[in-house]
Order: sequence, then structure tokens, then C-alpha cells
Amino acid sequence: MADKESLISVESIDASRFVPKNKTDSKLPCSFATGFILFWVLLFFAVVIPFFYRLPTALMLEDAQENEFIAERAYKDLYTLSNIGNKLTGSKQNEVDAVNFILGQLAEIKDNLQSDYFDMEIDLSQVSGSFGSGTTLNVYLAVQNIAVKLTPKQSSSQSYLLVNSHFDSKPATWSAGDAGFMITVMLEVLRVIATTKQHLEHPIVFLFNGAEEIGLLASHGFVTQHKWAPNCKAVVNLDAAGSGGREILFQTGPNHPWLVEYYKKYVKHPFGTTVAEEIFQAGIIPSDTDFRQFRTYGNIPGLDMGQCFNGFVYHTKYDLIDVIPRESFQNTGDNVLSLVRALANAPELYDTKAHETGHTVYFDFLGLYLFNYSESTGTILNCGIAAASLIFIFISMWRMTAVSNVSFSQVACWLTLVLVVQVICFVLGVVLPLIVAQLFDNWGLSLTYYSTPLLVIGLYVCPSLIGLSLPLTIYFAVQRNDKISNGYHVQLALHAQAIILTLLTIGLTVIGIRSTYIVVIPLIFYVIPLALNLLTTLHDRSYAWASLLKISQIISFLYSSYVVYTFVVVLTPMGARAGSASNRDLYIAVLAAVGTVLSFGFLVPLINTFRRPSFVILALIGITALSMFLASSTQLGFPYRPKTSGQRVSYLQVRNIFYDYDGTLSKDESGYLFSFQDRREETPFSTKVNLTGLVSLKESCEQHMLCGMPLYEHRYVANRFQSKWLPRQEPVVPPELTTLTLQNRTIVNATTIRFEFKLEGPTFMNLFIQPEEDVTLFDWAFGSSSDIEPTRDLPYIIYIVMGADRSPLFFYLEFSKQNGNFNVPLFQLGVAAHSIQNEGDAESKKFAASFPPYSILAQWPALYLRYIF
Repeated sequence: MADKESLISVESIDASRFVPKNKTDSKLPCSFATGFILFWVLLFFAVVIPFFYRLPTALMLEDAQENEFIAERAYKDLYTLSNIGNKLTGSKQNEVDAVNFILGQLAEIKDNLQSDYFDMEIDLSQVSGSFGSGTTLNVYLAVQNIAVKLTPKQSSSQSYLLVNSHFDSKPATWSAGDAGFMITVMLEVLRVIATTKQHLEHPIVFLFNGAEEIGLLASHGFVTQHKWAPNCKAVVNLDAAGSGGREILFQTGPNHPWLVEYYKKYVKHPFGTTVAEEIFQAGIIPSDTDFRQFRTYGNIPGLDMGQCFNGFVYHTKYDLIDVIPRESFQNTGDNVLSLVRALANAPELYDTKAHETGHTVYFDFLGLYLFNYSESTGTILNCGIAAASLIFIFISMWRMTAVSNVSFSQVACWLTLVLVVQVICFVLGVVLPLIVAQLFDNWGLSLTYYSTPLLVIGLYVCPSLIGLSLPLTIYFAVQRNDKISNGYHVQLALHAQAIILTLLTIGLTVIGIRSTYIVVIPLIFYVIPLALNLLTTLHDRSYAWASLLKISQIISFLYSSYVVYTFVVVLTPMGARAGSASNRDLYIAVLAAVGTVLSFGFLVPLINTFRRPSFVILALIGITALSMFLASSTQLGFPYRPKTSGQRVSYLQVRNIFYDYDGTLSKDESGYLFSFQDRREETPFSTKVNLTGLVSLKESCEQHMLCGMPLYEHRYVANRFQSKWLPRQEPVVPPELTTLTLQNRTIVNATTIRFEFKLEGPTFMNLFIQPEEDVTLFDWAFGSSSDIEPTRDLPYIIYIVMGADRSPLFFYLEFSKQNGNFNVPLFQLGVAAHSIQNEGDAESKKFAASFPPYSILAQWPALYLRYIF
């Protein structure tokens, strides 16, 4: 129990020691404000940016030592694998060349195996299967997996660790980054472990899968059918949405926090955050990984890691080894090697269900250290900091009443008033960047920052700062309250900001958002200096309290700006491949606004400790105006550059052939089907390419099943109403023959009829099935038809992918009709056949050559056959 003399009492405070008689404070010169602002700008560029891009020194072959990952060896492997070319599922490059390369490397590793310590099994398999989601069924035939099991001889464990990545490619890319990089990292990790004398507790299965890009197919085949799959108890999944840089941990568990604990303890270069996990699982990222298949169909917990820098080259012809530094190999290799070793010795692997204890919160600080704690601990922490914030604000107000000889109710009224002002600041800080983003979108100028990222500062950060500062500065300019000092007024404004973040913390915690920690961090580093100031006389000495606040906010600023910059780097390239339906500028504007509010929320009010704070606001307005001019009226604002940040242009060379119920030909048309990947659609190349006759596909979509077009995959389907059609006179001649043959039509019973078909065609085909209103699809050859459900807008969609085997596909469809009248049209059947890796005929090549150099084309011939049965 404290002595009376040690307690601070109201009566013991001599106000004259701290506050001038006129209750005002002498403000710092206006020139100091420039230094104040430059300090934070320099802190970002001198600390955050270097740490964000920091990579370890790459080890060369001459540095080779037992137990170490050698970046140069992985680099050489990728050079060979990447130079095979485009490894599309079903192509010779994927099914033969890439498979032979990987098998050759595995044979070499096996030759050098520490046979006293390990057994090594190599299993090349072909797998076929299907799985459904929504209105879509994915069917795969003879896709390939290379699985390697490294079994320690001293262990009898039947719990395996799975390490997975894929070697196949999207169309038109050599896929050095996605995911050849991870394949060669896996090879080197396997090589180091298999050739080192060491004990492991559990076997490790390395899965090199050959069909990920077109629907996560090979991983589904492995986890549902492979002999080793039931023993896999945890997975480390490796993928990419970029090329080069550090890999990010962006999915964990679920509900297995021990995995993050191992990541924290053993990974040398941590980089990950719960924010990435929640953003990814919210569907904001237009990608998916094999981790979904292992989690959904195998109930295997794990860690999902991927490269995320330089997403501009992702899935393009520029995804080459040239853009990947050796240091990236070392960074990822060090991490994966340490993590795999640790998990292969984890006792938790014996019974993972016993360690299923809930979600976790995790985040790294500048790549130096990873913080992690359970979701329940996070709830306690969030509520504790929120409570501490309110308590210390109350004590501060109590001190103000004592020093200034005013009532507590008066201070409370002033706090309420400034809280209203701060709420307005907070709202404007978020809304003004959104207004700028929407204005540019309305002007047809989306993605102006795409190749000039510094424009994000002028277009979004500065408007957010204006919103945070303008109402408060006006308030301080017009308020005439001299009953308390200006220093106290500024403190009340800061308290109001803390109250806003406190309420936000409580609200986000209640709805279960684990990423709430990003709001709590600035709050923590406000509460700490507030508590220290209250323990001393600094709280009541003019602006002396601001020194501790500025120092403490350095950590908060570093983290908040670091995590938001991460997502600006990741999401900016994704804006050019997310489809034209959504305005992705709003995402970047929100990120910039959130980053500004979190980084500067407790700093912006301090400009009112300087003379003429309006100069700061005028400077921000000037920067915003200049940035808007540069973005809208100069080449800086044009989004695309050749090679480094091009425009993705996806279109098909289409031949549409429609057959009516009686078998007669009712339509035969050719043209180009554009599925635009970004908001600007055809505008950037409309003056270079002859687009005469280009029309919206919306009317056709309203009249025909799936617009009467060979929509390639789910992005084409999702973006169909924004797609456009450019007819051409010369018919497109499909380079590969596609035939659908009705082999049998059998009435099963009074209400059921069965159709049997034979389908032959290229590697990638789709079936679209739309029964008439009084007809129900009862059964089919692809498993249970109840796996997917059509909607009023979408028919049954079946994506078919053939790997190493191109044999004809035999399938049946069974329909039921209550009145038993089968002599009328029962259903429409569409067949889409895609000849990917084919440039098309001479006219198509000429058309493709007319695009500007910043256009990155993904195009091929496609045939669509529509039947009515």
C-alpha cells in the first residue's frame, strides 16, 4: 500500500508552476514544422523501405557446407527448368520435359543419399478425378504428380510432413517465379536434408505437382487418392503471386497456432501477418493455392507461403529468371529448410488434433522478429489496452481540472467538442482518398499510379492528411477558450483520437477480426507516453509532453507504414488482373487512408504546436493538386510500360457454331472475344488496334447460355457482362478437331432419359449444360450431380483438363421430366474447346501484332459448339 506522501493529490498541484497566467503556450516557429514532417518522410524511406527489400547474401557453390542451402545451385536448377518454356498442363513441356528434369534431379539426390540415415522413394503417378464448387465442376484426367518420401531409418513414425509446390504454367508464361522458383527451392531443400547426417523424427513427403494453375487439380488428386496422403499431418505449401523478393506467410492453420510458433522459432527471415491471411480469405486477392485442397479435402493444417513482390510479371511472358535475384533464393531457402527440419521433428505431428486450439494472431516487425499470440490472448490484450486508454484519459482530464482550476464537467465538454471534430477528421481522412479514386475512375483514368507508385502519396496519402488536419486546424484557429492552455487543447485532441481507436478496437474485436492488432499498436504507443507523462510533471508543462509522444510514435509509425506498404506493393499489380467490373483504385485508396490514419493519427494534431499550421495544409493541397495534374495530363499517369508493367490483354479467337434441335446449322460466326483484365479495358490500345465493330457482350449474355461464347474459366464467366465482341469476316479455323458424338439416347423409365456422348478435342474443354425449366439434371458420369448447383443466371459448368492422356472422353447425362414427354427440347449443351499454345491463323497473328509494345497478350483459338437435345 502506498504512503500518502507518494500519492498525487489535487490540492498538492501548484498550477502556477506549469501554466502561464494567460493560459497560453508559446508555439514553435513555423520552420520547425518542415523539419517535423521531413523527419517522418525520411524515416519511411531510410528505414521502412530498406528493411522491406532487405535480402540475405546468396551462398555460392564455393561456399557450400553441409547443412546449408546454396542459392546458386537452386538458381542453376531454375535456369534449366524455366528454359523448358511454357509448361501448360497437357503439353509436352509439362508432361515430359519438366517431369524428366525433376526426376533427373531426384535421381541425382538419391545417388548421394545418406543411406545410413534415410530411405528415399520416388513415385510418379497419373491421377484423374473431379470436384465441385458452386455451379462449377472441375474434371481432370491423367494429370501428373511426382511425390518423394524421405523416411528416417531411426524412426517408426507414420505421421508425415508434406511440402508442396507446382511446376505447371499458365498460358503464355515461362513461370520462373510461379512456381518454378519454389520447385527448385524444394529440390535444394531435399538435397540438403537427404545428404546431411542428421536425425529426423518424421518422414517428409515432397510433392511436385503438375496441375495447379487451371484449378488446383493435381493437389486434389494427391490428397484424395495417393497412398501417402492419409499419413500427411501438416503441410508447407509454397507458391507465388510475384517474382523475386521475400516470401510472405499468408495463411496458417486453421486453428493450429503451434505451426506459427515453429515458424517464429526457426525461420531466419520472418515475413507474415494475420492481415494478409484475412485479406486473402476474404477473396480480395484474385488467386488461390493448393493449400485450399489440402485443408478442404485432407483436413491437413499447415502454412501457406508465397512470393509476392513484382506481381507485374506474374502469369506473363516476362516471368523469367532474369528478374529473380539469387538473394531471393537464399531468403526463401533458409526459411523453408529451417522450417521443414523443425516440423519434421515436431512432436505435435504425432497427434495434430490434440493441438487444434484456435486461431492465432501473428505479424513481423520489419522482418526482424515475429510476434504471435492466440486469438483469445489477442481479445484480452485488445480489451486491456482499450480500457487502459480510457483510464489514462480520465486521469489526464482530472489533472487538467486540478492544474487549470476548472471543473471536470468543463473539461469533459471540451473533450466532447474536440471528439466531434476528430470524428470529422477521421471520416475525411478515409473518404477524401476514396473521392479522388472515384473521380479518376469517372474520368476513365484508373491505375494512374500503376507504373509510378509515388503518385499514391500525392493522390491518396496527402488527401488523407488534409482530411485529418483541416477540421482540427480550423477548430484551433476559431476556438477562444483560454481557460486551459493550448497544450491541454492539443492533448484533448489526441485523447479524442485515442477514443476513436479505442472504440474501433472494441468493435473489431467483438466481430472477431484478428487484424485488430494494427489498430491496437498505435494505441499502445499513445497510452505508454501518456502514462509516463502522467507519472511526471511533463503532462502539465506546455508542450513538453509531446517529446515522449513523438519518440514512442516512431515504433508505431514504422510498423503501420511497413504493413500498409506491404499491401500496396502486393495489391497494386493485382489491380490490372482483377477484371474490369470493380474499381481497384478504391482498394489502394483505402489502404493509403488506413495507413495514413494509423501512422499519422497521433502526429497530425501536433502541427498545431507550431505557428501557422495552415502552411502545412496548403503544402499538402499543393502536392495533391500537382499529383492530380501529373496523373491526368502527363505520361507519368499512363499506367503501362513495356516489359516492366504492361497491360494484360486476354482475348480468344472464336468460332461459334450453333445447331438447333433438328440438327440444322443456325449460326456460324467468327471474331475476337475480349475479357478485359483491368478497368481501362480497350482504351489504352484503341488508337493502335483496329476495333471497328467492337460491341458489348451484355445483350448476347441475356439471350444465350453463357453469352453463347466459349468462356475459358471462372474469370471469363465472372467478367462476362463486361466482355466485348469484335466480329471478323474470315472464319476462324480451329487448329484441333473437336467432335461431340451422341452415341445413345435411352429412355430409362417413364420420367427419366439418358444421353451417352463421346467427346474428342484439345487438352482444355468445357461443357455447359442448361436444362429446360421443366427438366432436371438427375445424374451424370462425373460423380454426384448434387456437387454443384446451377442458378437462374448460370448453367452447369464443367471444366475438363487432360494431362498426359488425350483419350476420348465418354460421359452420360440423365434427365428427369415429370410429364415424360421426351420428344421436345430438353436441354442445351455447349462444348468449348481451347487450343492454347497456338497463335492461330495468319489473320489472327496480324491482329495480335498490331497491339502496342506494352500489351501482354494471352490469346488462342477457341471453338464453341452449341447443341439442343
